[in-house]
Order: sequence, then structure tokens, then C-alpha cells
Amino acid sequence: MAEQLGNPVDNALAEYAELEDQLADPAVHGDQARARELGRRYAELGPLVAAIREQQGATEDLEAAREMAAEDPEFAVEAEQLQASIETLDARIRDLLIPKDPADAKDVILEVKAGEGGDESALFAGDLVRMYTRYAEQQGWKTELVSATEGELGGYKDIQLAVKSRDPANPVFGRLKYEGGVHRVQRVPVTESQGRIHTSAAGVLVLPEAEEVDVTIDQNDLRIDVYRSSGPGGQSVNTTDSAVRITHLPTGVTVSMQNEKSQLQNREAGMRVLRARLLALALDEQAAKDSAVRGAQIRTVDRSEKVRTYNFPDNRVADHRSGYKANNLSQVLDGDLDAVIQSLVDADNAAALAGEETA
Repeated sequence: MAEQLGNPVDNALAEYAELEDQLADPAVHGDQARARELGRRYAELGPLVAAIREQQGATEDLEAAREMAAEDPEFAVEAEQLQASIETLDARIRDLLIPKDPADAKDVILEVKAGEGGDESALFAGDLVRMYTRYAEQQGWKTELVSATEGELGGYKDIQLAVKSRDPANPVFGRLKYEGGVHRVQRVPVTESQGRIHTSAAGVLVLPEAEEVDVTIDQNDLRIDVYRSSGPGGQSVNTTDSAVRITHLPTGVTVSMQNEKSQLQNREAGMRVLRARLLALALDEQAAKDSAVRGAQIRTVDRSEKVRTYNFPDNRVADHRSGYKANNLSQVLDGDLDAVIQSLVDADNAAALAGEETA
């Protein structure tokens, strides 16, 4: 295996050792952003380095077992077991060496918007928000409401959540990026008196949250408009110009915020979302320029396709990209998303490996 992998293994070990040295330097921790980035990369390389070292140890043990088997046949069984273990580790190392999306380690701005279906779509958007919130709880992630517009019968016309990881080894975007797209639901709406099954949809947008060092925004490129908030709220609603609309003139990206009571708070929330959208735009442009390396990521963040269907009458969830199907819809909507997401991770890895083999 070492001969097959060659430099990638050596490079990973060398980078890991260098990161250990850097993180042990007190001066590095004077720059919290730099230290956090190094820590994330160190945590990302950890499983790969552990697998490489385990494989190296097993290879040494295999050589010793084969030598002893020449004198004592009983060691032949141990040699066979070690060989099987090495082959398993080979496959794991190969998977871990697949190039990762550089944004995988980032936190996320998650947007859910009601689509076709009116009030039923807003209710379904609320179901999706609950699903993602429960999944985040299971992962040990923290969720924070950024902005929301509620539907008339409940749910959300649109909502933005920040999802953050407390553990660099369990990043958010690397998992939730597969959720981007149009989600479709088939069920009898609460507003349906005839018991007919309706189909409605909600859109999910998953943006890697950008830090100020990730995206440079020239204040001269911004047009900021203020207006009066609308909808339910406190005394400031409809009485003060606290709502904010920020337009990034070079790209045309627009963000509107009205949830907070003060104009300053809405502006800060709007800039947070704007940075995330501009980072996603930059990553998409880079992906298009380097499709051979980032082809899998381009596919997974395609927001135009219907990515998943939630069929209530059959209690079935079906992902149209990986082909995953299961009759456990109630569990999935309660946050049990791991199997669905893992099917997409596996499909991406298989596509990446196939691309390497044909390159």
C-alpha cells in the first residue's frame, strides 16, 4: 500500500508533525483565528495519520509473523488475520486521502424557504427546521436563530439559522452541505378537507459561515437601505426604521434583516449572512474553474434539483442523488439523518475515487 500511495502518505505525516510543532508554540495562540485554523486542520488529519500508523504497525507485525510461520505453522493464521487487517486499513487510508472541500471544516448558515404549496409549504419548512435542529443536538452542535418570518398557520416562510460545532473533529459544513436543494413532501395537508395527498416543496440553502478574514468587503461596494419592519414583534415594529437591506453592488447579492429591534443589530446580522453568501459564491466560482478536483462538491451543492422526497403515506424518505430509500420517515424528521447523509458521503467518495482511477 505504501508504494501505491507514495507521497500522499509521507506528505500527510509530515504536515501532521509540522502542525504539532506549530500548535505547541505559544506564539501561535496569540492569533486566535490562525490557531483555530491550525487546530481544525490538525483534527482533520488525525484519523488519516492514525490509520497510517496502524497500518505501518500491522505491516511490521505481518513480516514478523511470516518469519515465525516458516518455523511454526500456527503463526500462519495470525499472518492471514494481519493481512486482512492491512487490506481494510488500505481502503480506509485511500478514502481519507480523497481531497476534502476546503470549506468542510466551517460552521454553517442554514436557510430554509417555503416554496410551492402555500401554507403547507411553510409548515413543511418548519418540519425541516425541527429535523435539522434535532440533528444538530445529536451531533453536539449549537444552533442560533439569525432571522425568521413565520407562516400564517405556523412553520416558516423563510428562516436562517447559524449552526456551530464545538468540536473541530466534527465540523458542520462537511455534513450539512448535502442538504442544499429542493426538498419535496407528499402528504395530506392540515388544510385539506377531502383527504387528498398534496405535493409541496421547500428550498434549503447551506452556506459555509465566513469569518472576516475569509471575505473582504469594501464598504463602498455596499448599498444599505433602511425601512420599517413588518409582521409580529415588539413596539418597534411598524414604528421605527429598524429593518435593513444590504446590497453588494458588484455581485447583486441582497440580504434583508428585520428580526432585531435595532438597526445596528439587523445590520450586523445582515453582514454575517452576506459574508456567508459571498464566500459560497467564491467557492462555487473556484469549483467551476477546477472541476476535475471539485466536481463532487459542485454536484452536491446544486440548489436547482429536487434532492429528496418525504412521503408520509408510505412513511418513506428517498434521496434522489444517492438512491437512498428507507421507510423510517418519522425517525428522519426527528433528526435521525446520519444514514441519509452517509449515503451521500459514500457516493461522493466513490465518484472521487473513480475520477482518480480514470485520470
